[in-house]
Amino acid sequence: MQVEALVSLAGYFVLMLGIGLYAYKKSTDDVSGYMLGGRQLHPAVGALSAGASDMSGWMLMGLPGAVYVSGLGAAWIAVGLVIGAYFNYLLVAPRLRVYTEVADDAITIPDYFEKRFHDNTRVLRILSSVVIVIFFTLYTSSGVVAGGKLFEASFGLDYRLGLFLTAGVVIAYTLFGGFLAVSLTDFVQGVIMFIALIMVPIVAFTQLGGLGDIVETTNAVSDVPHYLSMIPDPLTSMSILGIISAMSWGLGYFGQPHIIVRFMAIRTLKDVAVARWIGMSWMIVTVIGAVLTGIFGLAFVTQNGAVIEQAHIEFTDPETIFILMSQILFHPLVGGFLLAAILAAIMSTISSQLLVSSSSLTEDFYKTFLRRNASQKELVLIGRLSVLVVSLVAIALAFDRSSSILDLVSNAWAGFGAAFGPLILFSLYRRNMSRSAAIAGMVVGALVVLFWLYAPITIGGNSLSSIMYEMVPGFIASTLAILITDAVTKPPRGKVKEQYEAMEAHIEEHG
Repeated sequence: MQVEALVSLAGYFVLMLGIGLYAYKKSTDDVSGYMLGGRQLHPAVGALSAGASDMSGWMLMGLPGAVYVSGLGAAWIAVGLVIGAYFNYLLVAPRLRVYTEVADDAITIPDYFEKRFHDNTRVLRILSSVVIVIFFTLYTSSGVVAGGKLFEASFGLDYRLGLFLTAGVVIAYTLFGGFLAVSLTDFVQGVIMFIALIMVPIVAFTQLGGLGDIVETTNAVSDVPHYLSMIPDPLTSMSILGIISAMSWGLGYFGQPHIIVRFMAIRTLKDVAVARWIGMSWMIVTVIGAVLTGIFGLAFVTQNGAVIEQAHIEFTDPETIFILMSQILFHPLVGGFLLAAILAAIMSTISSQLLVSSSSLTEDFYKTFLRRNASQKELVLIGRLSVLVVSLVAIALAFDRSSSILDLVSNAWAGFGAAFGPLILFSLYRRNMSRSAAIAGMVVGALVVLFWLYAPITIGGNSLSSIMYEMVPGFIASTLAILITDAVTKPPRGKVKEQYEAMEAHIEEHG
């Protein structure tokens, strides 16, 4: 790797740490400031922060790699995600922003569940905190894996050294700067990702000789029938299940704490609508760029085998196709910027997940059960220590070099989507939803996902998760559990009903 590329990356690291220092001085005096930025997030920062924390290393590595191997059929995931993100902004964002404030200023998702259902037993808080810490530790490890692969493929560094370099910078600015640092760095990282996912496909397209040559090359070399078609031929029941599974990723949005917490922090209800259009525009462009990178990548590798060999680059992992193209197609200074884009995608997600895990450990465990009268300074300190602990566990999990980024992400995404997705939606739209229904929905959703992933059951020699993405049965089971439990339990009264009505009145007045 040339010096120019290292200079670009070093500049990126300095910028991230500088933002962390700025945020440290601005908003970390109390827990609300550290965990939620005082609910003063600008809509553009909120939108790009939600997008960047959502589109992790899988956007620049996992998705292009999947499309590279499987063709446009793998793009159904992207279609599902775009649809899911839009409805998340439409259905969840406005109500959650208002409801978390109406419900005694809830600042974490477990805190919201407890206050929404007036749960004096603390069961909801405990269960949701456990789900968050378990699945986010797994999710965070996927980001650290992506960082290790990046440094290994780009610099020839040891995979494990790459883990520590990636995690080290993220830990530093998250630890000290809190929510504001995470949101501001996410905004900058979102801009970098946006530019990168426009640049790479456009330059690759011009280098490859246009659309005709790309189509001819990919169809000739790919083992996948109808590589450039999203519709399998022949269309079988298995392939239809595959499309449903891929699109079901969109259902997961409703239950992702690191994304929906951004909605809670946006300044006003009107700003939520602005954030929606900014966020969706960003997402559509970047997703298309990622898919095209995978398609053009196959044509590029086929046409430029000799060039890749001369550059002494070993290309064995399809998930590093973006890295390969950034190294060959661009000047090293620009190539360094593009590598920074991958780091941006990785770091933005890791930092968001670390912060949500930290807030859960601090507010929902430490303050609730150990030190109810803890000072604000003490809680911020515990929050920082929690960031460190979760990071170390995630690094330990990421030591397995063979881990697939997309697999790790998909498991965690399904876990949150099934455990929290139906619960969030029903809690915002179902006036008479009971505490028992909330518990049932969360537990059943999480258990079905885990069963689907790890049960030693096969159908025709295929595992359950290879036939149908675990999100689908998990989401359906959670929904049914909520509806059935609600049908046999008494509806809540008093404060629960009053808060719901206050939320609806605010929406009607300011929406």
